Amino acid sequence: MITDETSATLRRRAALNNAGWCDAVCRAHGLSPRYEGGDLWLSPVRTPPLYPDAVTLDPGVGAASVLPPIDTGSRGCSVKDSFAALDLSGDGFEVLFEAQWIHRPAGAPVPTADPSAPRWSEVRDAAELAAWEAAWDGEEATGLFRPSLLGGDTVFLAGRVGDRIVAGTVAHSCAGAVGVSNLFARDGIGTDTAWAGALTAIAARRPGLPVVGYEHGEDLDSALRSGFTAIGPLRVWLHTA
Repeated sequence: MITDETSATLRRRAALNNAGWCDAVCRAHGLSPRYEGGDLWLSPVRTPPLYPDAVTLDPGVGAASVLPPIDTGSRGCSVKDSFAALDLSGDGFEVLFEAQWIHRPAGAPVPTADPSAPRWSEVRDAAELAAWEAAWDGEEATGLFRPSLLGGDTVFLAGRVGDRIVAGTVAHSCAGAVGVSNLFARDGIGTDTAWAGALTAIAARRPGLPVVGYEHGEDLDSALRSGFTAIGPLRVWLHTA
């Protein structure tokens, strides 16, 4: 059983891991984000699409610390409120979505994949990465994910049927965990099938680390069926004024 104290520790680890992934994406785009002590990650310059301008790493961080260093003058500025503890509604922000942090302990049994499920492998080069991004986007690669992200702490995993990428995820290791993001499934492949393949691939590469991330809606339901536990809420605030 996960106690409230344990949940708080796991949520902080998940938030730190997610901030590390956001940091890697921003640096791949030539930005220079920074950490404010151990309480906040932020980028003074607007981040790439879909990535927050700030991520809180402690539930006690207030708006007075979060907002001044980031570009709130730009429409689309966003804040990942990792503990659902902020109220930014008076500062021109609206809640874009709410979600749950999820956690899966190291060594947990992986779901059984169907024999006809996609085969999973790492994305190795820029051409494969462009194909992965096009499959994830559903249309075309826009260059959001730069080749410099390949290798090291980050693994792009692709599930293939023949030569077609029909599922995928990103696994980023930092803060003592593997953070899973951007999980997708298409062409009739179910999300549960994608989780089974992705978790098997991650366990083969990072067997000693827990897996964390966040999901909401039907994607959260699928993650819970795949052995994750929901450990607490987060919100993403979007500047709309």
